[in-house]
Amino acid sequence: MADRSMELLQGTLDVLILKSLSWGPLHGYAVAEAVRERSGEELKVEEGALYPALHRLEKRGLLEAEWGVSENNRRAKFYRLTTEGRAQLRAETQAWKRYAAAVSRVLEAL
Repeated sequence: MADRSMELLQGTLDVLILKSLSWGPLHGYAVAEAVRERSGEELKVEEGALYPALHRLEKRGLLEAEWGVSENNRRAKFYRLTTEGRAQLRAETQAWKRYAAAVSRVLEAL
């Protein structure tokens, strides 16, 4: 896609956040940047969706957060995966792989 990022399919944001945090603790902006960069600039996480998702995942016990200082010397909340978050990431990764394979089979058959 030349000028614009692809819209995230509903339900993908949580697993993308969990995956981004599997590489280590990050603040919200860094999570969005990790998704953008690792998707080859194809996916953009909007701030209006990101922070509610981070809070929802924290409330579910999949993330823990603590305040720290970002790379540009600003106060930021850093998120990290809990044990439950890692288990959820494994389960969701498997589910997405099955889903993607099934969609690919249908598209290749047409």
